[in-house]
Amino acid sequence: MEKKTNKYRLILELKQYANGDTEPYKIVEIDFENHDEIFNIIDRVTAKNPFNDTDQAVQFALGLKLFSEVLIKNRTHPVFEDFNEEFSVFMKKVKSL
Repeated sequence: MEKKTNKYRLILELKQYANGDTEPYKIVEIDFENHDEIFNIIDRVTAKNPFNDTDQAVQFALGLKLFSEVLIKNRTHPVFEDFNEEFSVFMKKVKSL
């Protein structure tokens, strides 16, 4: 039986380069699945606001969920072999916030 996952679309649009330019325009749009309901996680992290900056809280929650889902799906990949145990410790710390 296939696991049910939430389906998302992420659109990342470059608004302005560090030098002030707005060209060339860049955008990335991806569809992806995640076992968690990411908006609930974003709400929980922003409510706790661990960095005293709600934008950073959203960035943290979103980045962590995107990264952790790739790690879960590829846990035996050599790039993660030295990181799995440390990530587990890190996630316990994050969940205790």
